[in-house]
Amino acid sequence: MSAAGAPVTGGDRMVVGFARALRGAGLAVPVGAVITFAEALGRVGVDRRARAYWAGRATLVRRPEDIAVYDRVFESYWLGRPGWVEQPVAAEPVTLGLDDTEGVPLDGGEDGGELQAVRWSAVEALRDRDFSSYTSAEWAELQRLVERLRLTAAPRRARRRRPDPRRRGHPDLRRTIRRALRTGGEPLQRAWRSPSTRPRRLVLLVDVSGSMDSYARALLRFAHAAVRARGAVRCEVFTIGTRITRVTRQLGDRDPDAALSAAAAAVDDWSGGTRLGETLREFNDRFGVRGMARGAVVVVLSDGWDRGEPESLAEEMGRLSRVAHRVVWVNPLKASPGYAPLARGMAAALPHVDQFVEGHSLAALERLAAVVGGPSKRGKEARS
Repeated sequence: MSAAGAPVTGGDRMVVGFARALRGAGLAVPVGAVITFAEALGRVGVDRRARAYWAGRATLVRRPEDIAVYDRVFESYWLGRPGWVEQPVAAEPVTLGLDDTEGVPLDGGEDGGELQAVRWSAVEALRDRDFSSYTSAEWAELQRLVERLRLTAAPRRARRRRPDPRRRGHPDLRRTIRRALRTGGEPLQRAWRSPSTRPRRLVLLVDVSGSMDSYARALLRFAHAAVRARGAVRCEVFTIGTRITRVTRQLGDRDPDAALSAAAAAVDDWSGGTRLGETLREFNDRFGVRGMARGAVVVVLSDGWDRGEPESLAEEMGRLSRVAHRVVWVNPLKASPGYAPLARGMAAALPHVDQFVEGHSLAALERLAAVVGGPSKRGKEARS
């Protein structure tokens, strides 16, 4: 933003126009935020679209529910500007035809230039892409893809037994005697019972602090799919940050957008700080140790950045590990090249974790669904 009395440049007009477009879409954008956005653009530059996107989202968006509106305005306002092209522009006019069919000839471009047919699969393109680089259209596609996930919980042995036609388990004396009444008291057909199984409870603790802002929305969408998989999974969902909030009821809505909006409205510490040790202590005292985490598969979805004392986090993770069937830690940063769990919170929690997995993409969520419903893996090899 130009100083008082200085001429207004083209970059300033672009910033001011973008702020007006956001206000026209219903976002509250104060003048101070616009000045901060202009300063941020001056530091990160405008040669890459992703840098400008995050500069604007960090300075102009104040509420989680405004992110979708910001994405739409950003796409429509900056689309087609030469400054946002990351790849060199071809000298000859080239028309790109998007084609997801096989063997279909395409006509030439309108200007007579060369026509290149690009065959692509939207699903394959999104599976391994980091959530932090998604556009608004890709977020809508992600919702449909996550809805297709088939989540199952790890089975546990139930107290009740059921009839076993394959004659395994233990003799069922009551049914054997009842059958003998039909044959004059002779037990010609013996009945058997074997232990039945039921799905273990699944507890999801989703970090919604500021450092997880790029991933919390996708992870809550995964939690919504788990809550909606009634019968196959008994799921409880909590958000953690500076406090703990139970959002299972809010995520029970059939509509994913309505469910996530209700969950965001119920969480007071969204995009705030992180006190993992304190929030886990509250979870253990109020819910976990009292019964919710006993024999359950507990999944912590967090990057491990913690402002509290690591000793407190280690103590609460130890309490949780002693009562839970399995503790899984999902860290979106694990997929980063050269990542090592050196953060104090992550280093303190890792010795009490049974499985340490990624959570940055759709493919990572698919693997997480398999981990949740798979057999137990305990020991150091599960943390690699």
